[in-house]
Amino acid sequence: MQNETRTVCFDTDLNIEAYNFKGIMQKFPNHFHEYYVIGFIESGQRYLSCKNKEYIIETGDLILFNPRDNHTCKQIDGRKLDYRCINIEPNVMKRIALEITGKDYLPYFTETVLFHNDLIASLRELHHMVMQEQKDFKKEEILLFIIEELIIEYSNVIEPVEPLQINVEIKVVCDYLEKNYMENIKLNDLSALTGLSKYYLLHSFTKQKGISPYSYLETIRIGKAKKFLEQGITPIDVALQTGFTDQSHFTNFFKKLIGLTPKQYMNIFIDKCGRTEND
Repeated sequence: MQNETRTVCFDTDLNIEAYNFKGIMQKFPNHFHEYYVIGFIESGQRYLSCKNKEYIIETGDLILFNPRDNHTCKQIDGRKLDYRCINIEPNVMKRIALEITGKDYLPYFTETVLFHNDLIASLRELHHMVMQEQKDFKKEEILLFIIEELIIEYSNVIEPVEPLQINVEIKVVCDYLEKNYMENIKLNDLSALTGLSKYYLLHSFTKQKGISPYSYLETIRIGKAKKFLEQGITPIDVALQTGFTDQSHFTNFFKKLIGLTPKQYMNIFIDKCGRTEND
């Protein structure tokens, strides 16, 4: 993409990732992450769907994704998107929440979009410090203040339990996909596992989880792939270990969900900051 820049840094002090996407027009399909995402739109306008709710987001809007929040995003006005975010693993968020509240729990943010929110100024400053690899403790101070306000204003006090409407069959399918993601799974396997017809299984799973069984499987595979890449395992080996048919399929799907190629993502944890332009 012409004049497109994707920059990603991993901050070893805070143990968070920072993404900066400039000039992108990529559509992101329905998927979820295993980590929290706190981001904001610097420029552009997008259609966002998250947990079966629809939003129009634009410059100055803050976005909050909990782990496993399914979402999709695409442009609606033909303009390029400039977007920044930080990604926080659950174990890191748990330590932060304990520091702030004294409670050992994971916060669950109840709002997905905070329109024209004042926290963006602090989030932009934090993001800049991470990108510049600054070492001042002000960086951690800003992060704690941001999470504190988000917890106080926009979160439940306790970690939510699995919704009651998620029935046993769907839970069985989720567990099976998460344990057998490296295998060549067929829809017949899931149907036999639950005793449900293929059509009813697809309909029920998508309705209850907000994402189709195959998209759920691919998202699990990408989450596992990220962990392998962070350890320096080559993309071709990661593709084989996570159930993708070949490296090309893996690379295409990884970039579709993450916005980077597997090699670009792996390099973050070698160089700590990675930049790719027109790739």
